[in-house]
Amino acid sequence: MNIDRRTLLQSSAAMTLLAACGEGARPIPAPAPETDTLDVTKLMADTATQLLKAYPETAASFGLDNGENADLKSKLSDRSPAGQQKIADNARATLKSLQAIDTTQLEPADALNVDVVKTVFERTVEGFDFPFGDVALLNSGWSWRPTPFVVAQNVGAFIEIPGLLDSAHKVENKDDADAYLERMIAYAGQLDGESERVTNDGARGIVLPDFLMEKTLGQLRAARDAGVENWGLVKTITARTDGMDGDYSSLAISIANDQILPALQRQIEALEAVAPGARDAAGMWAQPQGADHYSWLLKASTTTDMTPDEVHEAGLEELEALHARMDPILRDIGYTSGTVGERMTALSKDPRYQFSDGDAGRAEIMAMIEEKLEEIRALMPQAFETLVPGFLEVTRIPPEVEAGAPGAYGGAGSVDGKLPGKYWINLRTPALHSRYSLPDLTYHEAIPGHVWQGEYTFKLPLIRSLLAFNAYSEGWALYAEQIADELGVYDDFPVGRLGYLQSLAFRACRMVVDTGLHHKKWTRQQGVDFFVQRNGSNPQEVAGEVDRYCSWPGQACGYKVGHSAIVGLRDKAEAQLGDAYDFRRFNDAVGLGGGVPMTVLARVVDDYIARDRA
Repeated sequence: MNIDRRTLLQSSAAMTLLAACGEGARPIPAPAPETDTLDVTKLMADTATQLLKAYPETAASFGLDNGENADLKSKLSDRSPAGQQKIADNARATLKSLQAIDTTQLEPADALNVDVVKTVFERTVEGFDFPFGDVALLNSGWSWRPTPFVVAQNVGAFIEIPGLLDSAHKVENKDDADAYLERMIAYAGQLDGESERVTNDGARGIVLPDFLMEKTLGQLRAARDAGVENWGLVKTITARTDGMDGDYSSLAISIANDQILPALQRQIEALEAVAPGARDAAGMWAQPQGADHYSWLLKASTTTDMTPDEVHEAGLEELEALHARMDPILRDIGYTSGTVGERMTALSKDPRYQFSDGDAGRAEIMAMIEEKLEEIRALMPQAFETLVPGFLEVTRIPPEVEAGAPGAYGGAGSVDGKLPGKYWINLRTPALHSRYSLPDLTYHEAIPGHVWQGEYTFKLPLIRSLLAFNAYSEGWALYAEQIADELGVYDDFPVGRLGYLQSLAFRACRMVVDTGLHHKKWTRQQGVDFFVQRNGSNPQEVAGEVDRYCSWPGQACGYKVGHSAIVGLRDKAEAQLGDAYDFRRFNDAVGLGGGVPMTVLARVVDDYIARDRA
């Protein structure tokens, strides 16, 4: 359309047309080389381009929506049934190209890249074979969520896009500001696309559990009733365009009122229409095709072939071993009576380790995070030969979505180094956190956890930077907690070491609870009680955690499965290298190898052992 963008954005009728006939409706060409001599480098680059076009949110979060990708600056992914079908068709075509490659004829680095990318597409195509739910090829920072539910309290455009626009969409000039407004229009289209899929899935009997339906509708209604001028995505563009020509605030309010608010209402109505079919059962076992879908979700999240029963039993064994390490520390600090879980519950009530109430406590939390980040940064040369910037900022999770959000999450910034990584912290109440658990949380989400590890991927081909594996990234983050402990951060703070060990035990509990809910037919309350009674976990935190497992099955199991795999491979490296083993070089090998399935990680470590043995 040869229409001036500014004229387009100021026309309400044109905005309606754009929302209905958005760019996302066009098919995305999948790379499918036909030549006998395949150019693997070109295939990897073409696949990266394909994925960026399918998920423009990723281009934004990686700082890649510029230059040759500048057309992505104003776009979002197509979440309609037709849009998702195009992504699925392209994924199948790309997989055929990848499967045709004889990796034995490639250089080791190229063979590794092909194997990693092929694994992603294999698992993704399996997910698209189910006629419901959401499958995402990419971890864009906003949409990594193989899940049976298109919209939930922690899933969907309503949760993801306002945060994306606030944090990843740069507004440095008028073109950027115009693109922001176009993305607001595209956001309304996403809501409608999701609503159509909610209706379709509901007709198949796939409906959120009733307690999640209530929470999700509560969040959507609260946003609807708040007044668009109070929405974060409106406030953001208003603040960023202060002093620019043009009344962007009024334009944003107009789009919010004319496009987004009605789409939000339609999403509420779509959920309300299927709500009578909601069950009180928390697990996938109660959904049509639920058992098969959960098996796939578990494989996708752990990148192993472990069965639900195997994951459940492994979690119980890990939990017992970790509690055996916690018991003597608890005894040393005077907690001698009761189970480890009971004693950790008592410890959580000790006022010495609690933050103040209200804003005073929130300030104490932020100050402690900054203190621990400064301390751990100084120790990184002891753990890695190859250092990365660890460029990050600590940000509160937006209050309007805190109720459905986890305690924290984090990730690296943009490839070009302009956008910092984020350590998002949930501050809805300071009671979510304790002085003995917050340091460990910081190491997990920031340094040497998600932010630090994510920056290593910037050294890889673009396609490898874009792809992520739940078991690897979350396993690394738990291993990052272990690195911090091994560097001595708790030597003068044994209660902090308890926080670290409880964190690992918490992830072992996740393996038990997730499989309990979805495979062994546990109730939601059984899941909460297991955390509280067996691990002494915070009831406020674990209630939201269990809800997350109900809407996002399998994902929580990847953490400890991945961590155990990394530690097992380190034990193997130490045993085979003997005196030649070097802690820093092992950490480099795992970090620089980038995100890979657990099966491929074993090969990465074998290559490292061979190099250092030579």
